[in-house]
Amino acid sequence: MSSARLASLLRIPQRTITSLTKDNSKRSQRFLNYDVVIPTEVSPTLRVPDHIVKPDYAQSGIVLESLEEVEIKTPDAIKRLRDSCRVAREVLDKIGDNIEAGISTDELDKLAHSFCIERNAYPSPLNYKWFPKSICTSINNVACHGIPDDRKLKEGDIISVDVSVFLNGYHGDCAETFAVGALDEKGWNLVETARYCLESGIAVCRNGAKLSDIGDAIQHRAEESNCSVVPNFCGHGIGTYFHGPPTIIHFEHDSDEVMKTGMTFTIEPVISEGEDEIAVLEDGWTAVTLDKSRTAQFEHTVLITDDGAEILTRSPREA
Repeated sequence: MSSARLASLLRIPQRTITSLTKDNSKRSQRFLNYDVVIPTEVSPTLRVPDHIVKPDYAQSGIVLESLEEVEIKTPDAIKRLRDSCRVAREVLDKIGDNIEAGISTDELDKLAHSFCIERNAYPSPLNYKWFPKSICTSINNVACHGIPDDRKLKEGDIISVDVSVFLNGYHGDCAETFAVGALDEKGWNLVETARYCLESGIAVCRNGAKLSDIGDAIQHRAEESNCSVVPNFCGHGIGTYFHGPPTIIHFEHDSDEVMKTGMTFTIEPVISEGEDEIAVLEDGWTAVTLDKSRTAQFEHTVLITDDGAEILTRSPREA
């Protein structure tokens, strides 16, 4: 793959969609068992108490992160990162417990915000490049970076919740897709495929392995289930910075960059049941599929070890 092609795939399209109500029956007729989501009213941004330690961008929205090389974590850094990842997972599990038909994503955001404050953690998305909320909630055809609003969840929805926290100077990051009540067979296939894609990407991680092995494994697993990888969203290095090197690409590509013991990064593929094209709405964040197909996303923060990867955001509920 050429560098120009890779760059074009990784760049979020500049095209915006001003209306999702226009009929697009040829593209959407395959996807009829769920609502096509249109963003609604967003409530005012919540305040974080003064005693909570905040990242640099918390007040200004301006991100000053400038890490140029992949960081190998020290034992102390790994301990701090484990703590932040543990809290991020606790918050995500708490949100999952409250997902049901009739609750709005704004209410979920308020719960997540409160859970973070209770644990003396700052919700990392809040005011990051002026994102207005504490979590991302992406429903059905919203591929990523959905802004919590007053739309109430409905039976048959699928919702991806992305939780990140800043604690003791380090960010932890994880995501999961949840079904709201009963879900059609194709929807379950999508959700389970997305889960297995993440697991497949993690399974190839170890000291000395190529970073590109992750994307190869994820794309192969997605295609086995007749799904596609949305190429615009990547995993990333994480630590005292929210996003940094290395960039984790979730589709097949050529790269000689290798994993090293002590590296930490996220793996977070967005998987579509339809085509892989997206566009970003006028709010500058909400990414939706052009064919209105559903997507699902799972994410973990991982630490590379000599013989594999330690999942720092694994839920204690997982076997």
